[in-house]
Amino acid sequence: MGVDRTVRITARAGAVLVTAVGSLDAALAAESFAGFWPAGPIQHHNVAGLAILIGLTVFATILSLLHIRERARWTRREGDLNAELSALRGAHDRAEMLLNAERQVIVTWSGRGDASVEGDTTIAVDGDRLTAGDPRRVLAFGTWLNPSDAGALDVAVEALRERGAGFRLSLRTPKGRFIEAQGQAHAGRAVLRLREATEERRELNALRHTLDEAKRGLAALAALLDAIPQPVWQRDNAGALAWVNAAYVAAVEAGTRAAAVAGGVELLDRQARDTIARGGAGRSALRLSAVVAGGRRMLDVTEVPVENGRVGIAVDVSELESVRADLQRQMDANVRTLDQLPTAVAMFDASQALIFHNAAYRQLWGLDQAFLETRPREGEILDHLRSLRKLPEQADFRSWKAEVLAAYRAVEANETWWYLPDGRSLRVVADPNPQGGLTYLFDDVSESVKLESRYNALMRVQAETLDTLKEPVAVFGADGRLTFANRAFAGVWRLDAAMLVERPRIDAVIEACRRLSPDEEPWIDIREAVTGLESRSGMTCRLKVVDGTVLDCAAQPLPEGATLLTLIDVTASVNVERALTDKNDALERASQLRDTFVHHVSYELRSPLTNIIGFTQLLGDETVGALNERQREYSDHIMRSSGALLVMINDILDLASIDAGSLELTREVVDVRTTVEAAVRGLEDRLAESAVGLDLDVPDDIGSFVADGKRVRQILFNLLSNAIGFSGSGQTVRVAARRSAAELRLTVSDDGRGMPADVAARVFDRFESHTLGTRHRGVGLGLSIVRSFVELHGGRVALESAPGEGTRVTCTFPLDAEAAQAAAE
Repeated sequence: MGVDRTVRITARAGAVLVTAVGSLDAALAAESFAGFWPAGPIQHHNVAGLAILIGLTVFATILSLLHIRERARWTRREGDLNAELSALRGAHDRAEMLLNAERQVIVTWSGRGDASVEGDTTIAVDGDRLTAGDPRRVLAFGTWLNPSDAGALDVAVEALRERGAGFRLSLRTPKGRFIEAQGQAHAGRAVLRLREATEERRELNALRHTLDEAKRGLAALAALLDAIPQPVWQRDNAGALAWVNAAYVAAVEAGTRAAAVAGGVELLDRQARDTIARGGAGRSALRLSAVVAGGRRMLDVTEVPVENGRVGIAVDVSELESVRADLQRQMDANVRTLDQLPTAVAMFDASQALIFHNAAYRQLWGLDQAFLETRPREGEILDHLRSLRKLPEQADFRSWKAEVLAAYRAVEANETWWYLPDGRSLRVVADPNPQGGLTYLFDDVSESVKLESRYNALMRVQAETLDTLKEPVAVFGADGRLTFANRAFAGVWRLDAAMLVERPRIDAVIEACRRLSPDEEPWIDIREAVTGLESRSGMTCRLKVVDGTVLDCAAQPLPEGATLLTLIDVTASVNVERALTDKNDALERASQLRDTFVHHVSYELRSPLTNIIGFTQLLGDETVGALNERQREYSDHIMRSSGALLVMINDILDLASIDAGSLELTREVVDVRTTVEAAVRGLEDRLAESAVGLDLDVPDDIGSFVADGKRVRQILFNLLSNAIGFSGSGQTVRVAARRSAAELRLTVSDDGRGMPADVAARVFDRFESHTLGTRHRGVGLGLSIVRSFVELHGGRVALESAPGEGTRVTCTFPLDAEAAQAAAE
């Protein structure tokens, strides 16, 4: 850079000099040498050459001066640079000396480039040495540091390289060496310094590590104290609060721990704290009353001195006090209960002294209350009772007394019987107490003995009673053996008396009885009822004896696993039942034969009837010749009669199909108003002929529903035909349709004669035809068809009629197709 600048200065100076010399030469040549040379071209040429020579001489002189000056400057510059280089080499030597003065490594990163490692890389090994040319192994922190420290160092180095965040860490190797790591950003580079701690630093790090462990232990202890529900506090030497746990904060409702400590919020009142300060609460707890979270509680407070103050804990014993009070009340209640028991109770402690007795004990032995309150020993009580002749008579009383007192050394309860001189019988139970001593229960069983005697007598009476019954009766025990069988049972099955005395098992009894009733199935049920363990329930079956006798057998469970077996002779009832069954079967066969006959006859009548109707239509159309008035009238009469007969035959076939279950509905969307009008159109001639009016009450918005349209029209047709037939001239037949959310109701009513209740009850039966004084005739199938078709739709039919008030028939159809199908099924 200095050379370039010198060249530029020299060039500029030369140019100025040339310019100046040129001007001067021109002036001097004109003035000084004008007289030496004659005027003309030759003189001018010489002047120019002389000027150039002088200019070059001056230029060379100036250039030499400049060169000497710049050379002196460059010599001084070179000396300065050499001195600076020497200083840098000395600084480098001193830096290396300082770097190698202790065991450390310097790692630098420039941007995202590779790391530069300098220093003693053996810091990264324990025991072995790094090979030459392998300095980057020190960056594999996980291979020579503890895993937790290596992870922390990796995170810190990453933050240093990414964000320039400095750090200082104390690390440990697996063999216990301490390594100090310091990272910082300098001059755009990330610098990591790893050095092994000195002895003082190792001790400092060990102390710091110990301090950290102690802090963690204190933090864990504080967390544990915060987790317990009892308030815990610490006081300094002046008695002020220094630390409290979360339960203490909640107890005094201070909000935070800092607020409780700073405000000195106390859990205990002044009097309680003074008592504790005087040594009232040392290692033993002092029970005090305090307000905890707004409620008065009982606390067991323990506060002990420590090196820098006192620590205390308060345990809530309110529930314990409540339980203790409840226990005392329970014990008092138990004492009162025992005092009301009819069983005499006496409790003796380990020294055989009486500690409790109830009123029944005093009454049993007739002892004085004052004597018992002196807490006498059991031996003294026994001696006193013997003197009163209230104990069982013993030949050797001393041995008997020693045997009674030996119960204090027993492990289990001992039960004995005392028979007193006054005729009473006592059941005596001596039960050892866990704390020592005995509890005596004296139960007067005199009445029980009497009751047992009466019970045995009653059982004998019952046995005699059962033995005299005419019905066979047997009782089997829980083990399946025959415990009782009366004479009727033995007589029916012809059992040997010697066999009954041996109490045979149920299998032997069944084997003996099967000789007279060989059917195996009922005996299996009887055996299961007697020996079954899983289910204990009653059972009935029927037994057929070879002589024609029929017996109804009933097995009934009894207490304690016994089973009662009773037999009843139902031969007469069975014979009557058989006769009724045979008669019913005959009636059913007759009904089936009738239906079969009607079915076949109906099919056989359809073919000739179809021919009659066809030929009559040909005659009526006069396609084979003209008819006179009488012939035409006869032809019309034949058509009407044939149509009525065809309707009758179709009704019979529909009923036969319904009975056979082969009639299926063709469901479709049926418009209610259109269907009603179609049914009415088929009866317009009869309405006009009978002079009967028709009133249709079908709303325009009645809508539609899912049904078999043909069968619905047939239902309406039959109802209208019936209503017209029983209506007189001038009367009116009404058809009404109403719809609700769940069903559709079609009603046909008339103002005719009506019918009595007995006729109305049978009007829907087949072949029930009642003229009721009218000209209406029929075979009694119309209303039966109506009910069958409505029920096939899942609906129902209702009839309301009374003499003189007309008849009203209502057919109700469900609108829900699934519900209708379910109802029909």
